[in-house]
Amino acid sequence: MVLVTPSRTPPSGIDRRILALAVPSLGALVAEPAFVLADSVIVGRLGTEPLAGLTVASTLLMTVVGLCVFLAYATTATVARLVGAGDRPRALAAGVDGAWLAAGIGLVLAAVIWAAAPWAAAVLGASGDVLVHATSYLRWSAPGLPGMLVVLAATGSLRGVEDTRTPLVVAATGAVVNVGLNLAFVYGAGMGIAGSALGTALSQTGMGVALAVVLARGARRHGVGLRPTTAGVLAGARTGMPLFVRTLSLRLAILLTVTVAAQLGDVNLAAHQVVSSVWGFAALVLDALAIAAQVIVGQAVGQRSVELARAFLRRSIGWGLGVGVVLGAVVGGCSWWISAAFTTETPVRAAITAGLVAAAVFMPLGGYVFLLDGVLIGAGDGRYLAVVGMLTLVVYAPAAFAVAAWAPAGPAGLAWLWVAFAGVFMAARAATTWWRVRTDAWMNAVA
Repeated sequence: MVLVTPSRTPPSGIDRRILALAVPSLGALVAEPAFVLADSVIVGRLGTEPLAGLTVASTLLMTVVGLCVFLAYATTATVARLVGAGDRPRALAAGVDGAWLAAGIGLVLAAVIWAAAPWAAAVLGASGDVLVHATSYLRWSAPGLPGMLVVLAATGSLRGVEDTRTPLVVAATGAVVNVGLNLAFVYGAGMGIAGSALGTALSQTGMGVALAVVLARGARRHGVGLRPTTAGVLAGARTGMPLFVRTLSLRLAILLTVTVAAQLGDVNLAAHQVVSSVWGFAALVLDALAIAAQVIVGQAVGQRSVELARAFLRRSIGWGLGVGVVLGAVVGGCSWWISAAFTTETPVRAAITAGLVAAAVFMPLGGYVFLLDGVLIGAGDGRYLAVVGMLTLVVYAPAAFAVAAWAPAGPAGLAWLWVAFAGVFMAARAATTWWRVRTDAWMNAVA
């Protein structure tokens, strides 16, 4: 990388940029789970079987959408680097191609899910009326997938140009509209669980159209065409594939953790759901900071400024560690009271508390990992993250299996599982990301 003389940004200026990007991003990230929450509340009143069917179907859909988050990450990093290089037209063109790629993937996945819905739901254990409801929800939801994936890609593009407020407004509006449509279709039209799925699909499609219009207007202002280019779409696919592998490694680690929790007994499995939900909320906060790191480091790399990129790297690490310490202190200190919000059963509360304390101890480490992950994504170092992602999974697997084989019964078993996941797995990720950023190789990833 050629070193250029950057405009020096004081730490306070970096902090303001981080917060200006992270706070709206957190709002958008929190708004998305509201779709599933709203569906759960509305469908739950239809009875046990529809709610169970929704659980199966939403698990499948969230897994699919979660694996496609590379569409957001890849476009954020690419657009940010091009903006940093002073080539906004190419940045917007990359965003347009990313949206077309997302729409194409969404159409294929929608067709696959519609066709494979009964089989996929049955694989997760659905049968009888639950299978019928799960299949219905999957098939009525499938048309919304192209819109949802366009939301990911367009959001990534807008983040790359430091516009995090528009995705927040669209996400919040979509969540509100989703509630209204679901109520109208489920109860007003008497469609049952299919109405909930249809309402969500229409909301997701509307969000995708809204963000696509914003992206198109920006492209038009800079004379960028709206038709996809073969080279651009293929470039987006090449950039996104390593991030898909990286995300897959994380999903596999989470799946392995749930599998081990199931072997620790029903009490620990129930408690694990609560602990993982709390960890997931903390992850949203850290994800918002990581998104900020993607953008500001990506732009610095686009400027080919080693000094500026390293300044942002140091400040990002400070934010990750600091927020991780605060989150850990709150979660650990309030663990017993947090458990009371989910259950009144003493054995489950004890297991939740033990798991939360173990997770809280390692939250600063998690903050370090999340921020460095964002830095490397912003720098376009997806290939490295893909390789070490699978490596860290290999490191974590023996620890998880050891917990399954030797962990004691009761709350201590769940605590050891979270030591393995939040400790061993995160430590492996911390080591591999630290190893990368200790030199300037990560800044040459897209040189």
